[in-house]
Amino acid sequence: MSAVLTRRGVLQLSGAGLTVALFAGCALPVIPKRPAPNLDDALGWIRHEAGRYTLWLPRVEMGQGVLTALKQIACAELGVGWDAVDVKLPGTGDIARVKATVGSDSMKDFVLPLAQACALLREAVACGGFASADDPPPALRWPTADRPDLRRPPLEQGEAIVTGRPLFVADVRRPGMVFGRVLYAPQSPEFASSPRAFDEAAARAQPGFVALVRDDLLEQGQALGLGIVATTPGALDRIERALAVQWQAEEIKADWRELLDIDTRLASDPRLTHAVHDDTVPQAGAWDVDLRFDIPPAAHAAMEPRAAVAEFAPDGRLQLWVGSQDVFYQRDVVAKRLGLDDDQITVHSHRVGGAFGGKTICTVELEAAVLARAAGRPVKVQWTRAQEFAQGFHRAPSSHRVRVRLKDGRLQHWWHGFVSAHILFTNAAMPPWMQAVSRFVGDAGVARGAKLPYRAAVRETRFALQRLPVLAGPWRGLGAGPNHFVTESVIDECARLAGQDPLAFRLAHVEDARLARVLRRVAQMAGWSEGSRLGLACGIYKDMSYAAVVAEVAVAADGAVRVTQMWCAHDCGRVINASQVRAQCEGNLVWGLGMVLVEALRFDGGNVAATSFADSPIPRWGDIPALHIDLVDTGEPPTGAGETAIVAAGAAIANAIRAAGGTRVLSLPYRPAPDGRRNNAGL
Repeated sequence: MSAVLTRRGVLQLSGAGLTVALFAGCALPVIPKRPAPNLDDALGWIRHEAGRYTLWLPRVEMGQGVLTALKQIACAELGVGWDAVDVKLPGTGDIARVKATVGSDSMKDFVLPLAQACALLREAVACGGFASADDPPPALRWPTADRPDLRRPPLEQGEAIVTGRPLFVADVRRPGMVFGRVLYAPQSPEFASSPRAFDEAAARAQPGFVALVRDDLLEQGQALGLGIVATTPGALDRIERALAVQWQAEEIKADWRELLDIDTRLASDPRLTHAVHDDTVPQAGAWDVDLRFDIPPAAHAAMEPRAAVAEFAPDGRLQLWVGSQDVFYQRDVVAKRLGLDDDQITVHSHRVGGAFGGKTICTVELEAAVLARAAGRPVKVQWTRAQEFAQGFHRAPSSHRVRVRLKDGRLQHWWHGFVSAHILFTNAAMPPWMQAVSRFVGDAGVARGAKLPYRAAVRETRFALQRLPVLAGPWRGLGAGPNHFVTESVIDECARLAGQDPLAFRLAHVEDARLARVLRRVAQMAGWSEGSRLGLACGIYKDMSYAAVVAEVAVAADGAVRVTQMWCAHDCGRVINASQVRAQCEGNLVWGLGMVLVEALRFDGGNVAATSFADSPIPRWGDIPALHIDLVDTGEPPTGAGETAIVAAGAAIANAIRAAGGTRVLSLPYRPAPDGRRNNAGL
């Protein structure tokens, strides 16, 4: 039998909740639409036909394991075995618009509507007809001990990954497909550039040449590109060399480091524009702690460079195969730029080989569509690693000044000021005028993690936004990682100044019982004792998930640091799949290690100079310490796990360096001085 459920009522879809004054002459870019999921949507995710169920996954699978976790929910609520449900990654033609896969929201926002929809479908199939979607849904059956098969199910697509079956957009092959690339000036697209001269005859003479494409849509920021199409990827390399493009480029006007200097900003603007804590801390008088921290840009470093395949039908309809965190946004942007209606474009979703916020905007997808239209053939565009560094956006750099006064061993005055590049209003997608508007409303991505989770008599935390020559935007956890790194480093220093154990100092100030719980648990795991030469940090992610981390480091005679062990107590509410949550915790701990000790995106002046992982390294297997994870689950509703441990991972390592006799890490990544002294020098 076939059961299709509907629910009465009109679905109200809203955009991003942003109101923007559109000035004359200012073109409004496409704004992502991110509706909150509900039961109406979920009824279209799960279907039954001929005795089998199909789950159209309302999330993008990018290594976080959501394919497996949401299939667990479906199997539990449907009351069927693992093999009775097929899971598919939907395109824009398969389900209604869903929110982009961002913010660790998959379990928090999607579990309940999916479970309710599956419960209704279960009743419909059982009674041989339709259940009323207006009635309260049946009782939900969470994966529990009475379903051993759902406690540790096989990893969905796991066998396909191991055997090399096609899962990623780079695996897509279309009849007659050719390959494309868009060349840009070797500088930031924040400054105007365009091709000035090139050897077209030499390019056309290369074997495999298909087309040279000049189109005003091949632009990124203020950079106008030049498209090439060839029969093979190798031919693209030959054609690019033969073209020998000479670029007309605007001179870079300022260095991002100078623009971000917190002390320079405070000299001209002592009361920064945006408030997280809006108390007023008296500035007159001495400070017990006065520290500056500088966080540089960092690459997303996804293993899979972004790619897209575009194919036009004779009737002008376009199919796009993408590896994106938001397939509906890709449709919206490409439709607007090419002058097509939404129903003329179908975007197909694929598994993504890592994204971390970096595959949220439209880049390679539009390039592929423009080149396919010009060539009259299906075109695949896949960025090189060098393009990922040069043309992608990076972690927003920030500069912080934190000042604290203590009284009787307790926090009295907490003042934290910082200046950061925009994150949600990324300059990779937003023109300068629109970022200027955003400066009046703030940027929640920049503010994330800046809220102090500790008691203080007076708390003042303020920040300012600065557009930079460097492309900056959403990066795993947004501001949570850098901001928690700063606050947890300062709290650790306050404990030392007060002559108190860092654990006891935190517990005496902590405001949230769940945060105190993970602190106590990780201390127990690590065998914490007063005077321990370990590093401790903790935090709350998006006011919903909790983590505490202890790190142990070994410091060599020359000052080099190696992390030997890390412990993490993690509370993201109800745990659906323990193995996957642990894997997310491990990834965050390694991320913290990379942040503090390894990752350094190389620059030449204001331009990204890195072209490979040799120029912008990431942690290797030999860098990874023993990792111990404990999942604290006391039955609260599920919340995010994908980015939670970011709030503590980096700071725990920095605090361990301090505990082991090193200096306070104030600039990232930590580097020992050439003469062997331990210092806090970064890039």
